Amino acid sequence: MLTALFTLGYVAYATAHGTHDNQKTLSGPHQSLWYNTLPGDGGTQADSVFSGITTFGRLPYQPCLGHDDIDYDLAFIGAPFDTGTSYRPGARFGPSGIRQGSRRLNLYGGYNVPLDTNPFNSWAKVLDCGDIPVTSYDNTWALKQIEEGHYNILSRPPKTAWDKPGPSKKGKTLPRVITLGGDHTITLPLLRSINRAYGPVSVIHFDSHLDTWRPKVFGGSPSEVASINHGTYFYHAAQEGLLANDTNIHAGIRTTLSGPSDYANDGYCGFAIVEAREVDTIGTDGIIKKILERVGTEKPVYLSLDIDTLDPAFAPATGTPETGGWSTRELRTILRGLEGVNLIGADIVEVAPAYDTNAEHTTMAAADALYEIMSIMLKKGPLSNMIANSTEEEL
Repeated sequence: MLTALFTLGYVAYATAHGTHDNQKTLSGPHQSLWYNTLPGDGGTQADSVFSGITTFGRLPYQPCLGHDDIDYDLAFIGAPFDTGTSYRPGARFGPSGIRQGSRRLNLYGGYNVPLDTNPFNSWAKVLDCGDIPVTSYDNTWALKQIEEGHYNILSRPPKTAWDKPGPSKKGKTLPRVITLGGDHTITLPLLRSINRAYGPVSVIHFDSHLDTWRPKVFGGSPSEVASINHGTYFYHAAQEGLLANDTNIHAGIRTTLSGPSDYANDGYCGFAIVEAREVDTIGTDGIIKKILERVGTEKPVYLSLDIDTLDPAFAPATGTPETGGWSTRELRTILRGLEGVNLIGADIVEVAPAYDTNAEHTTMAAADALYEIMSIMLKKGPLSNMIANSTEEEL
């Protein structure tokens, strides 16, 4: 009976797809029952994206932290930490939620029409490396775990251009890493890792909040551990010399303040500010222009995206929601406008799936934002191109 069923299935398959003579089949015991490639542009079939183990964009999974010989050009890594949040916890489930929201990113092949690129079918080897093991009992130890885990992923030779000069401190080309948070506290250990590889970098920070508050202002700083949280990590980053001077920028700000001194302190930390309401006067083009003028297009740049940049109408599942934010369309347009920036890494944070709608609005929005980020990263080619392009300009 089972043999007859498979025979009938094969006949039905052959009849329905008889014109696809050049199709390659999946390996496996039932390989003749389906196919996974399309003729023409070589995209991936719109198959059952709701099935299978969940990785970001259904990318291949490799346990990178357990195997130093695994290489890649772009790696996704999770940092499930949320014990630095001040309001709603739950971002420890952000990495798994974002992966769930990303399932249909390459449903039709992954080609990004506005950017004219396909991050799922390019020169680069892209992997999902799983999550960094993070304790929920000791914040100091957890942040050290995140730093070391990230640096382990960041510091190994990439698949492509590993032997060519790059922008790192040692003059080598490194892979790019995108981290799935986690509350925003994780950006501090990530920047510590980045600093070990690159030195101080410029930061583009999408958020509704400044996150440069002095610990005495935000949380009261009853202890050294408590002084590092998701509202103070950029203050510590500035104090530790992790930020390139006066080339950093916030975008999407609309928070209340303790007073005007919060903005003054933010300036001391090296940031300029684009407020969310400016989209009504200068539009997305004006916001893009401000960001590019601040960070430039020649030096290494790190991007940190808090999902609460979006209005809660589009992303309700976050730790500290603020109304008056941007739409998903506006944010994606702004991200695409950063195509000329040399992004060496990025993170997305504060996705707390427990507060999401049944339709997964927030996790889908987070995944779509990362789709734009990975598109502009990979469209630039390997980071060795930064050195090659700089040399050509000098000549």
